[in-house]
Amino acid sequence: MGCAASGSSEAFGDKRHGLVFVPGLGLDAREWDGVRRCLGEQGVPDDESVVLLPSLGDPAARGVELHVEALAERLVQAVRASKRGVVLVGHSASCPVVVETAVRCASVVGLVLIGPVTDPRAASWPRMVARWLRTAVHERLWEIPVLVPQYARTGLGSIVRGMNAMRSFRSDHAVARTSVPVAIVRGSRDRIAPYDWCRQLVDAAAGPGSVTSVPGAGHMVPLTHPQAVAVAIRAVQSEIVDSNLR
Repeated sequence: MGCAASGSSEAFGDKRHGLVFVPGLGLDAREWDGVRRCLGEQGVPDDESVVLLPSLGDPAARGVELHVEALAERLVQAVRASKRGVVLVGHSASCPVVVETAVRCASVVGLVLIGPVTDPRAASWPRMVARWLRTAVHERLWEIPVLVPQYARTGLGSIVRGMNAMRSFRSDHAVARTSVPVAIVRGSRDRIAPYDWCRQLVDAAAGPGSVTSVPGAGHMVPLTHPQAVAVAIRAVQSEIVDSNLR
C-alpha cells in the first residue's frame, strides 16, 4: 500500500492537463484515496477530481439509464465543464465508460485503465461470476472493511443493474476509435481482466499503449498497489508531453 517513489521524481507531465478518476462498480471516491495520496507525494499537479456516476460511485435510481453510452455522456459533460484536456482513470466497470468518453470527447488526452472488464468471452453471468470467484481468493482480508461501506452506499440493486447494462459492451471496438495514449494496469492474479484481454485492448488502440501486470495483485489494484497506478498515470502524462514536443 506504500507510496514510495519509483524512479525519477520529476514532474508527472503537462500541468495544463487535469486528472479525472471514475470509481469501479459499487465503489466511490474512497477507492482512489491511496492513488491520490501517492500522486500528491510525488509531485503530480493537484488539478484532479473524482466523478461519480450512477452505479459507479452513486446509487442508481430505478429508471436511470446505466448502459455505457448513457454513462459516458454524463462523463463527457463533466469533462467539458473543466474546459481543459484531461486524463481519465477508470477501474473495472468504469473502464468501458472512460473509453467511450474518449471516443466522444476530444478533451480526453489519455486513458489509464485498471483491470478493464467486458472481455466478450465473459459476457454471460455464469462466466462473470466464475472469474470473480477465481480472483476474489487472491484479494486481501483487510480490503473487506474498506469495500463493504462503499458497496452498501451504492446498493446491491445498483451494482447488479449496472453490471447487467454494460456486460455486453465491446470495449475493444471502442478503444480502436481512440488515438490517445492508453496504459493498462492489472494484477497478475486477476482473472476478471486477464493479460491476453488487456493486451488485445492495447493492440486495438490507435495510440501508444502498455500493459503492466502487478505481481501478486488481484483485481483491487487501486487499493492494494496505488503506486503502480501512479506510475501508469505518470507514463501517460509523459507521453502526452512528448507528443506535444514532436
